[in-house]
Amino acid sequence: AVFAQSDPIAQRKATMKGVGDATRAGNQMVKGEAPFDLAQAKDVLQTYAKAADTMHTYFPENSKTGGDTAALPSVWEKQAEFRKRFDDWSADIKKASAQTKDLDSFKDAFGTVTKACGGCHETFRMKKS
Repeated sequence: AVFAQSDPIAQRKATMKGVGDATRAGNQMVKGEAPFDLAQAKDVLQTYAKAADTMHTYFPENSKTGGDTAALPSVWEKQAEFRKRFDDWSADIKKASAQTKDLDSFKDAFGTVTKACGGCHETFRMKKS
């Protein structure tokens, strides 16, 4: 928490890097590029859950600029919507984690929870050139 307060941009970038790494691992299992491992699948979903529960706190007013942030002004202009997206994602992740028992159930769960990523990024993150 102290790190987040001192450098929230670095904290949100580190959190999203973890989400990206988890997504890669999940994609590899879903595509058959890596063997399915239930513990690893649960770890992917746990990484998402931690991000969903904390990410919105890494956007204080003083972090609108600097640190090579890709956050759009809409994060602060639409705070309620921004927060709701993380709350909804968290609820989806909890359901996904509870239903994940094997590769097929993980594929369904993973597909559901990763759909939220694009919608949030479209609205709240600057496109990379």
